[in-house]
Amino acid sequence: MTTATAPAAMPATNTRSGRMYNFSAGPGVLPEEVIRQAQEDLWNCRGSGIGIMEHSHRAKTFDKILAEAVEDCRAVGNVPANYHVLFLTGGATTQNFMVPANILAQHETADYLTTGYWAEKSYEHAKMYGTIHEAWNGRPHKHTFCPSDAEIAWSGKAAYVHMCSNNTIYGTQWRNTDGSIRVPKVPNGAPIVIDMCSDMYSRPFNVADFGIVYAGAQKNVGIAGCTVVLIRDDLLAKKPRELPLMLQYSVQAKDESRHNTPPVFAIYMSGLVFKWIQKQGGLAAMHKHNVDKANLIYDVLDRSAFYKGHARKDSRSLMNITFRCPSEELDTKFIAEAFKAGMDQLKGHRSTGGMRASLYNAMPVDGCKALADFMREFERKNG
Repeated sequence: MTTATAPAAMPATNTRSGRMYNFSAGPGVLPEEVIRQAQEDLWNCRGSGIGIMEHSHRAKTFDKILAEAVEDCRAVGNVPANYHVLFLTGGATTQNFMVPANILAQHETADYLTTGYWAEKSYEHAKMYGTIHEAWNGRPHKHTFCPSDAEIAWSGKAAYVHMCSNNTIYGTQWRNTDGSIRVPKVPNGAPIVIDMCSDMYSRPFNVADFGIVYAGAQKNVGIAGCTVVLIRDDLLAKKPRELPLMLQYSVQAKDESRHNTPPVFAIYMSGLVFKWIQKQGGLAAMHKHNVDKANLIYDVLDRSAFYKGHARKDSRSLMNITFRCPSEELDTKFIAEAFKAGMDQLKGHRSTGGMRASLYNAMPVDGCKALADFMREFERKNG
């Protein structure tokens, strides 16, 4: 005879929804109304009598979902007509090699700005396709800031430049004083390829400033399993080498991201998130919302002698806020007590330690207020 085990005590949840505040760096928090809509459509999508996860990628229902996702992606980002919108698989990590494979000839050079962990990976993966020049190396500075134009050492002959707009692990972001994206001044008009995994559609930006924009959807524009790629026509037409069909941007564009069975549910979820962003007022409203949220936490850090932030003030991210207590023991205590108070996924990345609060688009202001209040009380008790 077995003895039933009593369930573990659940942590406190926020009273608005009965859910934990999810500060995960990714997969990240989703809008609650998007989750509710997905619940319905899992059972019966748009009155078809079939759930979204059962639908054929060639069915008329999905034809409409895909077309709307592309249209809404364009509308949210004001994507110019000479760019294709692709929904690919393999995550942003696959873009680390798809980008150079598709647009860098073996005899050419590409400039890379390594401002964080994932920028480092992009730099390393590109090396097999041509000459890769590291125009900025943030490692000696522990990736605490993004460089000024004067600090970047361009090759002067780059076929393209690669940058990462927001560094999830270290909590830094390319931004101007008004919070808009700071675009480095690239010589010779080389196109910029930008990894926007952790801040795509979190603030206004000019797509035309970039040749390729890519982002894993699971932070601000959907769920894991889908990577959004915006690519300009002239780069789409390049073919520096033979590649398997699945790895060719031109093939994916021609086949509308359906050369094989695409991640139907993940694309559907991105479509819902694009609609949600538009309902919030678009990217300008989203940016103001994100600034207000981040300021709640940074205000605590700026007034504290107890906490230490990782990022330099001029490069601080609105999406990922990284900080430490005076000791690792207090970091561990902070994370455990925050969880009991209804705040989950605050542990920092293994390469930085401490805490990381990810405040993606769907994180409510109430969650940031709860964390700020908790931080003040924790400091009072342990400082």
